[in-house]
Amino acid sequence: MSVELTMLLWTVALFFVQLAAQIVADWMEHGTAYLLGSRDDYSTPTGIGGRIERAYYNLLESLAPFAALVIVATFTGQVNEWTALGAQIYFWGRVAYFPLYVLAIPFLRTLVWLASMAGLAMILWQLLI
Repeated sequence: MSVELTMLLWTVALFFVQLAAQIVADWMEHGTAYLLGSRDDYSTPTGIGGRIERAYYNLLESLAPFAALVIVATFTGQVNEWTALGAQIYFWGRVAYFPLYVLAIPFLRTLVWLASMAGLAMILWQLLI
């Protein structure tokens, strides 16, 4: 398996870790009945639970473009050292982003997010040239 596809696979694993963290945070804040119900009275979580949820949704926003770029690069045979590096930068940036967001470390969190977006841009650039 290519580096790019491996990073995509691990990003999906990260998705499940963040999903589980978000479910646990909701459960701790609202209880089991809330999680099993329709959640019609849903309120925006605050504190750590809210940060976990926002970090999770932030991953969701970038996961589809990452997957699309990796799939296009793989199936067009345009994978190279730059697409591999871009995929690794994206993945490790996403790994670092989660605890930085949950711990509310603003400046560094933003730099890490920018790095992960640079990883996406590196892959896109290789597909466009």
